[in-house]
Amino acid sequence: MTDDRTKLLIVDDLPENLLALKSLIQHEDHLVYQASSGEEALGLLLEHEFALAILDVQMPGMTGFELAELMRGTEKTRHIPIVFVTAANRDRNHAFKGYENGAVDFLYKPLDSFAVKSKVSVFVDLHRQRQQVQRQVEALEESRRQQQALLTELQATKEELQNALRMRDDFMSLVAHELRTPLSALSIDIQVRQKHLEKGNADFFGPQQLSGMFAKYRRQSQSMTRLIEDMLDVSRIRNGKLSIRPSTTDLSRLLERLVGDFPRLDSDSVISLNIQPGVTGLWDEFRIEQVVTNLLSNAMRYGAGKPVEVILTASSDVARIEVRDWGIGIAPDAQRRIFEQFVRVADPAAHRGLGLGLYITQQLVEAHQGTISVDSKLGEGSVFVVTLPLA
Repeated sequence: MTDDRTKLLIVDDLPENLLALKSLIQHEDHLVYQASSGEEALGLLLEHEFALAILDVQMPGMTGFELAELMRGTEKTRHIPIVFVTAANRDRNHAFKGYENGAVDFLYKPLDSFAVKSKVSVFVDLHRQRQQVQRQVEALEESRRQQQALLTELQATKEELQNALRMRDDFMSLVAHELRTPLSALSIDIQVRQKHLEKGNADFFGPQQLSGMFAKYRRQSQSMTRLIEDMLDVSRIRNGKLSIRPSTTDLSRLLERLVGDFPRLDSDSVISLNIQPGVTGLWDEFRIEQVVTNLLSNAMRYGAGKPVEVILTASSDVARIEVRDWGIGIAPDAQRRIFEQFVRVADPAAHRGLGLGLYITQQLVEAHQGTISVDSKLGEGSVFVVTLPLA
């Protein structure tokens, strides 16, 4: 517990003088410290905060004037009011020396009890007022710091909201563009075929033409479905509703099936498999398929028509999937951003998409307590590495 009483220091080499002075200034709100020498007084001054120091002038060794001079030269004690106690010597030079050494007042022996109590009361009140002002200043400073922190937080929130609004607008514009492209193609194609129907051009709807038409429609519908699924996944991730349903999954067979069925409509790249058989763990098969499909799609899209390699290995505790291409590669600064939302490091005009694939992939991997990383050099291709815990 802290003692809130006001601390006073009295210094005199004679015990009877200390006793007499203490009896005069003793009060329930005061805590009086005594020192019989200047050296002892200095130790107390450095240890405690005093409201007033009452010093005897004539002391052997260090005089009261010398102690006062030392007090005024020390940062911790220079503000303490000093009252000198001296014999009834009212010589002007003596008083001038006292004030020159930092005195604020004098007490003369024999001590007048009323004068002593009045002077002490004045300095105690001044000390308490100074403490109150200091507390108010500290409270104002703390309030200022809190207001500054709040302003900083509000500014950061404002910037986040502005970024979110810009992201939303960019996202809506991007979605509109990506959906408009296949819809426009479908609309034009329908109009062309309608014209042929109106002209009775039945040859235009032969088996070969219909097969190509349906294949084209299927690709366009799959593209729009993929965009919508990506948007739904992002919404689930943001709302913490991304569902993971682990079950026993044979990762080796899953990769074999994905690579065997993977569409190569827009690329001549060959996908090679180098997999360790029998890699089995508890994963959500649908979500892992989504992860691998996203990585293969990127490898085919940016692989410059060169081969793509899928490698699967396993240790005692993790499975490791590598998807490697020898395509255009990724710049070092872009590698730090590719797992963010709406980031497309390649030329957007040449490569379509919302820039969500790798963001969703990372979230799905981390939902399985796994990791994903990339190692790439411009012009030399990229390798994405996914690790998944077996347990």
